[in-house]
Amino acid sequence: MENDWDKAIGSLSKINVFSNPNNEPVTISGEADDLKCIGVGTDAAVFQALSAPAYAFKLYAKDKVHKVKVEANVYQILGDSPFFSTCFASHEEYLVLSYEEGKTLFDCILQGIHIPKQVINEVEDAREYVRKKGLNPRDIHLKNILLQNGRAKIIDVSEYTLQGNDHRWEHLKKGYEQYYHLIDGNSVPFWLVETIRKWYNQRGKNTSYEEFTKNILKFLLKNN
Repeated sequence: MENDWDKAIGSLSKINVFSNPNNEPVTISGEADDLKCIGVGTDAAVFQALSAPAYAFKLYAKDKVHKVKVEANVYQILGDSPFFSTCFASHEEYLVLSYEEGKTLFDCILQGIHIPKQVINEVEDAREYVRKKGLNPRDIHLKNILLQNGRAKIIDVSEYTLQGNDHRWEHLKKGYEQYYHLIDGNSVPFWLVETIRKWYNQRGKNTSYEEFTKNILKFLLKNN
């Protein structure tokens, strides 16, 4: 029996995704008229097909395809939850997920779109839900959270089987509570957000939150 998304599979076969060093976003090669790239991460790219717009296809880089089964299993454990996408199927290189409307919190910062406190609270609720399912809610950051009708939707669960706390969400939550009122409603330049993101990936994990934010504030004052 043919599924609604099967008609997009031929288009997916025309696309290749390649990972890059230093935790940089993947590179996409090839093109298909039926596909629109709607997201790029460090392991995979996500596409929507004109022929099956209700679905999102998460296509992994060639050297990351072992993560497909891992992520599909996480979705199975999470089950039906308002906090996460639905995974309909998994194949060798890609997942078939529900297409989720909304802007990432990263884009909200860039465009000056208000991020309500409810979204922060719901991410906390989602993390607690994940723990109750026996998983570990890691790698939750601005590009992995959608603002969807004023609510939070988390769109990447690929690291939930890994051990340890990467502290990314805790640091973002602190930043929201302490500094978000300073930029709320104002668009922030891409170069600035991207600079902070890269600094965090390179140094933030090896310094305290206080030390990292102090360095960012110094940088901002210097460039103001």
